[in-house]
Amino acid sequence: MSEPSTEHKEGPPWEILRRFSSFAEANDFRNGLLVEADDLQIKVKWARLRDDFVVKARTDPAIEAKRLEEERRELKKRRKKKLQKKRRKK
Repeated sequence: MSEPSTEHKEGPPWEILRRFSSFAEANDFRNGLLVEADDLQIKVKWARLRDDFVVKARTDPAIEAKRLEEERRELKKRRKKKLQKKRRKK
């Protein structure tokens, strides 16, 4: 029996916002950010090597994919418009 292969797609990268010595401080900071920005994904992660908690954030992958699609469409429109303009000159 073979399982259907599901390809994992990476989302946008996580960026480190701040580091804290306790989880309570990091969680308070995260909750404050969640109130302000609803299009972000925010997590608190334990950094073992530095013995601290890291607050990381990234844009929501669904929103990021939509933004990239819109950029691609705009680029395609510009190319098409430029080509049509070139053809009219002939």
